Amino acid sequence: MQQEVGIKAITDGEFRRHMFFDGFHNNLDGMVVVPNPGRELFKMYVPDVKGFFESHAAKPADTMICKAKLVRNKPMYRPEFEFLKMLVKPDEYHLRHGEHAFDRSVYPTEVEYFADLAKAYREELADLYEAGCRNVQFDDPLLAYFCATSMLEGMKAEGINPEKVLDQYIQLYNDCIRDAPEDMTIGLHLCRGNFKDGMHFSEGGYEHVSKKIFNELNAHAYYLEYDTERAGGFEPLADLPANKTVVLGLLTSKFPQLEKKEDLVKRIHEAADFVAKGSNQTREQALQRLCLSCQCGFASHAEGNPVTEEDVVAKLRLVVETAKAVWSDV
Repeated sequence: MQQEVGIKAITDGEFRRHMFFDGFHNNLDGMVVVPNPGRELFKMYVPDVKGFFESHAAKPADTMICKAKLVRNKPMYRPEFEFLKMLVKPDEYHLRHGEHAFDRSVYPTEVEYFADLAKAYREELADLYEAGCRNVQFDDPLLAYFCATSMLEGMKAEGINPEKVLDQYIQLYNDCIRDAPEDMTIGLHLCRGNFKDGMHFSEGGYEHVSKKIFNELNAHAYYLEYDTERAGGFEPLADLPANKTVVLGLLTSKFPQLEKKEDLVKRIHEAADFVAKGSNQTREQALQRLCLSCQCGFASHAEGNPVTEEDVVAKLRLVVETAKAVWSDV
């Protein structure tokens, strides 16, 4: 399907997985499944946790807690590596569970827990590189939660410094990818939830995190949700360093309605102007550091959204047509 509409970088859109974050922690020795978890295990300031517990339609599924030393004894994603593969973010369970994320008799401090977690990711990246992978994407909606005032206020109410936690996660990422070869591109995807029926968990523009995420986290590219107003404006793109790229998620994967090409072209140019302003470049120069995509995968969870195969084809085709209208070398 993707090749037929003209897309060159192919992904499975997480179609193999029940949830987009499946595959890493559940294959890591030391992690234990907790069925039917109670709210005492969770941090209620995390937007999706709060949303699930308050919803009559959905409840949190099984979760995982660290009960022994973390060890990677087998490849996580190499068996799936046929096309471009995506990695779940390393901070997944820590933000949701806080001090409950790991057994203190196993890891007395977060520093030791993060060190073993980062080691497992470095091993996985090395294995993927050996298999031929040169483009890795981490999916991390939780980092976008730091854009949500509700979570920031909830953390402060529990005596937690959000800036300190964000700094910890940025350092964790950098420790995970520090040994990645120079020709392996590291991407980071941020969104605010892509659950069925358009259910989302947080709002807020990237201005809360853009300076740190763009400048201190050593990724090469950032895949950003920009299909709804809840993601804010393009102004934070002025913080993007001149050696990094942003993929604009302008087409929604939540609903079947098809965007208009002329509107997409206009928005790409608007984004380029902010990138250019921040780097003292022309619009044309800034455009070379921008790309276009859908906001998220069409199968980030098994329940899915009311989008048919025909809708998916139409949106992917529109991505290609719009890209050709903006970038002549596509």
